Amino acid sequence: MDLVPALDEPLKKVLGPPTAKVMAEHLGLHTVGDLLHHYPRRYEERGQLTHLADLPMDEHVTVVAMVADARLHSFASAKAPRGKGQRLEVTITDGSGRLQLVFFGNGVHKPHKELLPGTRAMFAGKVSVFNRRLQLAHPAYELLRDDSEEAVESWAGALIPLYPATAKLESWKIGKAIQTVLPSAQEAVDPLPESLREGRGLVPLPEALLKIHRPHTKADIEDARARLKWDEAFVLQVALARRRHADAQLPAVARRPAPDGLLTAFDARLPFTLTEGQQQVSREIFADLATEHPMHRLLQGEVGSGKTMVALRAMLAVVDAGGQAAMLAPTEVLAQQHHRSIVEMMGELAEGGMLGGAEHATKVVLLTGSMGAAARRQALLDLVTGEAGIVIGTHALIEDKVQFHDLGLVVVDEQHRFGVEQRDALRGKGKQPPHLLVMTATPIPRTVAMTVFGDLETSVLDQLPAGRSPIASHVVPAADKPHFLARAWQRVREEVENGHQAYVVCPRIGDEEDDPKKGKAKSPEDEAEKRPPLAVLDVAEQLAKGPLQGLSVEVLHGRMHPDDKDAVMRRFAAGDTDVLVATTVIEVGVNVPNATAMVIMDADRFGVSQLHQLRGRVGRGSAPGLCLLVTEMPEASPARQRLGAVASTLDGFELSRIDLEQRREGDVLGQAQSGARTSLRMLAVIEDEEIIAQARQEAAALVEGDPELIGLPGLRTALDALLDEEREQYLEKG
Repeated sequence: MDLVPALDEPLKKVLGPPTAKVMAEHLGLHTVGDLLHHYPRRYEERGQLTHLADLPMDEHVTVVAMVADARLHSFASAKAPRGKGQRLEVTITDGSGRLQLVFFGNGVHKPHKELLPGTRAMFAGKVSVFNRRLQLAHPAYELLRDDSEEAVESWAGALIPLYPATAKLESWKIGKAIQTVLPSAQEAVDPLPESLREGRGLVPLPEALLKIHRPHTKADIEDARARLKWDEAFVLQVALARRRHADAQLPAVARRPAPDGLLTAFDARLPFTLTEGQQQVSREIFADLATEHPMHRLLQGEVGSGKTMVALRAMLAVVDAGGQAAMLAPTEVLAQQHHRSIVEMMGELAEGGMLGGAEHATKVVLLTGSMGAAARRQALLDLVTGEAGIVIGTHALIEDKVQFHDLGLVVVDEQHRFGVEQRDALRGKGKQPPHLLVMTATPIPRTVAMTVFGDLETSVLDQLPAGRSPIASHVVPAADKPHFLARAWQRVREEVENGHQAYVVCPRIGDEEDDPKKGKAKSPEDEAEKRPPLAVLDVAEQLAKGPLQGLSVEVLHGRMHPDDKDAVMRRFAAGDTDVLVATTVIEVGVNVPNATAMVIMDADRFGVSQLHQLRGRVGRGSAPGLCLLVTEMPEASPARQRLGAVASTLDGFELSRIDLEQRREGDVLGQAQSGARTSLRMLAVIEDEEIIAQARQEAAALVEGDPELIGLPGLRTALDALLDEEREQYLEKG
């Protein structure tokens, strides 16, 4: 294994501390191996230049162009009052368009000497707009002197790689650093088994690294990409296959419902029949529960497809078989909501040990962090004695003090809010590992499910139960057509007059300190806006005094005391409140069938999947739902297109594809807030569906035959790199 250290060599030894520091801080690159896996974003062809006409606003770009003219101007300013200020304006062209470069002050001398008309160079900087024209202010540049030895050497070949760069480190400096370490690529240990590599006609890893960084032809780039995508897909799928394999070795208690027990009694009480989809998914779950290895199943279902009903029947089956079931919800509001609706659905079957309880009844307890001491003590006692068959709670369930009599099933609602450590902590509460059912209402395209939740079997509920109403969605362009917004508030009043209720959703609470960072614009569209997102507290006040005067308006947000939140939700559920102005705390699980309208303010500030989730809160009863997406974004902006897509379809899987294509995978895999870098640099989850599916098959077969990967030291090394701590959490949090 003496060969590996060349790639483990810290960059500061090879490139010097200043460059290494920038690479570590801004690009997350620490070793020679990291740098070799920092692939070019695209390639410039010598004879063919970037289209200046297509430059993206506010992005860091690298262009190759020719200087058309350069002019030095003098001007007066505060620093140079006597007209001594100097500004150099250089116009560059590439045949498709022209771009202005500006240099100021002492920074004008060098470019004034070097950027003469006819000179070709690479320019890097951030595209901005000045006087309605695109410009680069103080760009870094590198002259392309085709005749000099060095230029021919450093831009060898006809293709110039352009790397993902930062303001602190231009693409060509990264390129030069990579040329320095490229010889080490020969020592890269190949993670793919030789039979797989040859069977799929893939080039060896050292060759792929050379070709991706120093291609001579487009075919070189294709070869390298095909190979490097396989690496990422395969190593990731092996990690997941090993996790599935390890889980399958664990023992579990088989839980089969009693023939005439609690589940039968519950089904007999149901006022409706289950959809075909619910019956099919229930069969899959019951088959898993009947085995002596823990079930690990992901249940994805459209908002309102009846997942809770499926989960409740699974919990009742386990209680029937003498075990206990725990349901873990991401927020207190949601835990209380689930508890209320489950107790209602079960009726006297939830009154175990009480007068009037049915013969097969059990107790359903709630456990959250904000409960009073006495209620909490009683709940803990009911769990330890086995008196409570079902417990619903937040992560308070995971605390050490919580002990179960015999935990048989854990249901996790909205998986993406729980880390694997929490899942494992709950698992540890059983005498043997309990069965696990993970639910999500965020539809996940098949490949993402294979990539993120690859350790779980998947069931999909895509039928809506009878009696659910369609939801009409419309975009309200508040800036272009203010009368549309006035009409939106009128529609809300009409719904309330017809005996219904409405939600108004805002991106922010409104009692935050004015944090300059928070208001920082994230995109050119926000730049144009320059105003902070609308806040619940402000909007509620304006509505109550203005367009919704006379209606009862309440607010709900995450920083309220849990008791207050619960009281607000109860009043809204009881119909005492007409309009609830809330943050996204209502995004998941809140179920008020009488709420028919939702107005989402600054809708462009939410993701596609989030808008779809929010919209699912209306139309839950027999009356049709209405969702209005309010935005001030101009018609041609990507944000407006995104909102148009949400308004045009109710198919969550279609929307999740759009969402993914817009956000790329980093966000989806790592939930942007986890801060972890995506381990997928080359693989695109949506485009490379085939590769991922094939890699999953290959990985499963390999792990089946050699779970410890004894014959594949290169693959073990690659796995260790992928599963360093940060990425392991990241892979599993999904």
